[in-house]
Amino acid sequence: MNKKDGMNYAPKGKVNRVVKSGEFKFAAIGLDHGHINGMCNGLIEAGGELVAVFDPDQEKVDKFCEQFQEVNQAKSEAEILKDQTINLVASANIPSDRFGLGVKVLEAGKHYFVDKPAFTKLEHIEQAEMLTSKTGLKWGIYYSERLHVESAVFAGQLIQENAVGKVVQVIGTGPHRANAKARPDWFFDPEKYGGILCDIGSHQIEQFLSYSGAQDAEVLHSKVANYSMKDYPLFQDFGDATLIADNGASFYFRVDWLTPDGLGTWGDGRVFILGTKGYIEVRKYIDIARENTSDHLYLVNEEGEKHFSLSGKVGYPFFGEFILDCLNGTENAMTQKHAFKAASLCVKAQEMAIKIDK
Repeated sequence: MNKKDGMNYAPKGKVNRVVKSGEFKFAAIGLDHGHINGMCNGLIEAGGELVAVFDPDQEKVDKFCEQFQEVNQAKSEAEILKDQTINLVASANIPSDRFGLGVKVLEAGKHYFVDKPAFTKLEHIEQAEMLTSKTGLKWGIYYSERLHVESAVFAGQLIQENAVGKVVQVIGTGPHRANAKARPDWFFDPEKYGGILCDIGSHQIEQFLSYSGAQDAEVLHSKVANYSMKDYPLFQDFGDATLIADNGASFYFRVDWLTPDGLGTWGDGRVFILGTKGYIEVRKYIDIARENTSDHLYLVNEEGEKHFSLSGKVGYPFFGEFILDCLNGTENAMTQKHAFKAASLCVKAQEMAIKIDK
């Protein structure tokens, strides 16, 4: 995994199979974003069997097959959708196309696991809610910055153990390196990717809901700007927002595409969690100027100050839980309501954002 390239962030963890061989088969359709590799890694490590892949771009398929050599190349999207042995379809296609594919997948009787942002329009979320309710199938969303980061997983575990008391505020930063020359055209079109708050802001809002235990929240203020990428006038390289949750917790986050080349990773993602009895700082991908390793967490509470180096020690429980949820109709990995609520709030933040034009 190239630590300087966030688009191809694809962690590998410990194998922890929750199903027997052949019990949970899945396919990949749509390889436009490198997150598909991380999504497939997680499902395979939990016991899923990747049996088929399709994308209209053969070059993308060839590159995917280099990573997953046992997968069969399907001749069409329809071939996968008609295969009754396949339980789930994973996708990281162009964001504006993700809803349309999800409808096809659920109507074909399969679960759907899609990269964030899963939606770019609020009306699509409403339709997806009705479809999941009607079919009983999952519309899972890959919020990787919490689900596929061990220090972020551990932060949630500490909160559940009451290590910091009641969470009253979360602050999140999600800086990314743009690597503009390596990006496809759709990356710069807000109609395609949804805008910066809808896109990488979705990670931030999901983790706020998760860490605070909130069921809902209100977007109080948001803004976006393009400070550095004037060759792409529709692009947004900066965004931030403030939210307040239904349980009183507050949230501020900032996302950007301004990571300098000198940083040893693609973005210095951090989370600050304030509770009534202590606080947590998560340094997800690097501990700058000290260690180039990922997954550092700092905890301060009544018992003192603690530093945890967590790489390779926590794992990624979401994937196994999600597979079992698909098979058993449970909601242990993430509730459908939570997944859709995070998606809708990031679209709302995007739609109401003040545009800074300087």
